[in-house]
Amino acid sequence: MSSLPLLEICLESVESAVAAERGGAQRVELCANLLEGGTTPSAGTIRAARERLTIGISVMVRPRGGDFLYSDAEFDAMRHDITMAKELGADGIVLGLLKPDGTVDVKRTRVLAALAAPLPVTFHRAIDVTRDLPEALEAVIAAGAARVLTSGGKSSVADAIPVVRSMTEQAGDRIRVMPGCGITLANILDIARGTGAQELHIALDEPVESGMNYRKPGIPMGGVADREFVTFTTAEASVRDVMKRLETLRSSVAV
Repeated sequence: MSSLPLLEICLESVESAVAAERGGAQRVELCANLLEGGTTPSAGTIRAARERLTIGISVMVRPRGGDFLYSDAEFDAMRHDITMAKELGADGIVLGLLKPDGTVDVKRTRVLAALAAPLPVTFHRAIDVTRDLPEALEAVIAAGAARVLTSGGKSSVADAIPVVRSMTEQAGDRIRVMPGCGITLANILDIARGTGAQELHIALDEPVESGMNYRKPGIPMGGVADREFVTFTTAEASVRDVMKRLETLRSSVAV
């Protein structure tokens, strides 16, 4: 393999983004609320990340967790968030919209892709819950996305390698297919080789205990018990380990 796949790290904090760049990643997907699958990060988070990073920043534009069927008000919020992300120096936009029948909302996606231009749009794993992957891929292409993030319609892309390869072949040079979800240090080489992917998307976040010594019991701030006392952070060493593992792709082909 003459060139290694580009590595994108999915994360939710400025500190994690800095660690990803130091570890060798070429791009980050900046989100909030990864426990919800990722939602739109704050303007402050985007700006602080842009001030510290030289690598690409793709910004998640998702107004809430849950499904990908959005109201008119939520669609308006997505439009405003895209404008904000562009003004704050984002390099790409990540989004996904579906219709009630499980198909891609081409009309609305096309509107958002035009608004995002000249930034490239990644259609995220909303595609994995559509009724038909090949049909959905054609719709995403028609909507003007530059990239699609997919686990091949499975909970882990490790269980859908042939599907992602088929999607890549179907896409040709019309759109880039980026496997993600369930990629680990242990399986990343199999996924890279099996899918033939030019880009890989991975989350390396690990729980970190809060530095709070005093913890008043019985007053949760959300629906997850003790969530106040743990954050999820990407470590530079973890990213570096993945990059080293990917480097073996080059050496294995050269032998």
